Amino acid sequence: MSKNKYERSRTMHIFEAMFEYLISILVTGSFLATITTELGISDSLTGIISSFISLGCVFQLLAIFLKLKYVKKTVTTFSVVNQLLFMLLYVLPLAGFEKNNKTVIFVIAIFLAYFFYNMVHPLKINWFMSLVDDKMRGRFTANKEIVSLICGMMFTLFMGALVDHFKSSGDIRKAFIICAIVMFILMVLHTLMMVLSVEKPSQNNGKGNALKQFAFVLKDTNVRKVILLFIIWNMASYSTIPFYGTYMIKELGFSLKFVSILSIVYSMVRIFVSRFWGRYADRNSFAVMIRLCFLVMACGFLINAFAMPSNGKVIFVLFNIFHGIALGGINSALVNLVFDYAPVEMRSDALATSQATSGVVGFLTTLVTSSLVAYIQNNGNKLFGMRIFAQQVTSLIAFAFTIAAAIYVHTQLTGKE
Repeated sequence: MSKNKYERSRTMHIFEAMFEYLISILVTGSFLATITTELGISDSLTGIISSFISLGCVFQLLAIFLKLKYVKKTVTTFSVVNQLLFMLLYVLPLAGFEKNNKTVIFVIAIFLAYFFYNMVHPLKINWFMSLVDDKMRGRFTANKEIVSLICGMMFTLFMGALVDHFKSSGDIRKAFIICAIVMFILMVLHTLMMVLSVEKPSQNNGKGNALKQFAFVLKDTNVRKVILLFIIWNMASYSTIPFYGTYMIKELGFSLKFVSILSIVYSMVRIFVSRFWGRYADRNSFAVMIRLCFLVMACGFLINAFAMPSNGKVIFVLFNIFHGIALGGINSALVNLVFDYAPVEMRSDALATSQATSGVVGFLTTLVTSSLVAYIQNNGNKLFGMRIFAQQVTSLIAFAFTIAAAIYVHTQLTGKE
């Protein structure tokens, strides 16, 4: 296979990731809430659905059972099914079914959509990253992220304005039709990127028992180290980030416009630093890079521990700057650490195991800290007799976990790649 074909496929992956990101925007956040509101789905059920999405990575463990020498056809097929199910979410409000039937179909559709997505996600990542030279992975993932973030910002602003326009004019159904059509076009483009890409034969030749392979992954000392790092980081982020949304709107009194500005600040900072982190990782290592990123993120959580209505806007601008700088490296470093530490034939299995286990732990962390948040709020925003907001406490918890992650990387991973 010529080098040019691999280079073209790497470019295809950048655009494939971008189109996939745009599709994900239409089925998360305020866009998802618009659909559930129109369907009359309660806030509690919407919360359960959102929690399920965070747990969807558990299905990545099923990738271990797919021992295929060539994964392109399977990944492409599952992606098409996944995105058609997402498109169905926008068609449902237009259907003439009873409300309860629509709710049942909606839950089943989004469940199956994330099932198909997560089942082949590790295979897809392994497929495309195998085409990237190990010495170039940092810069490549940075470029991929920059393209997705820039296009995502523009896409969010455009589609958000479009939905708001039809919503304010009382014709939200037209917005759903347009969103469904846009999603179909994105699905076609996303599929085309994968069809036009090449692949290297997988190191997994289809032989062997999947359960034994799973056990083999967990027995690998280096892989276990990376899995534990995934877990510590998810404990940090899931202990406080899920509670910041209500904190900004209720306690701090931010307008939705200002929240959107914070999101833009975060994205712009992340775009700006992504290439720097990529070059830094290629020169040093992903372990050294993520250690520094964790320290930056710890500063952000510590700053947020001082957020109050009187200084909230300034504090959250600073937090989003630190958050953007840190996440510009953390997300890509975690995936690339799997590729650094796991044997070639184990990479997709190791990635699936890392994301699945850390996803479960992250969800459980949110459940535990939600009890603490409820306790402090029900106690009149007091803890041990001190006047304090619950999210200030969770920020300190996240700070502690993030420092622990940095120390863990320093003692267990740096200098041992």
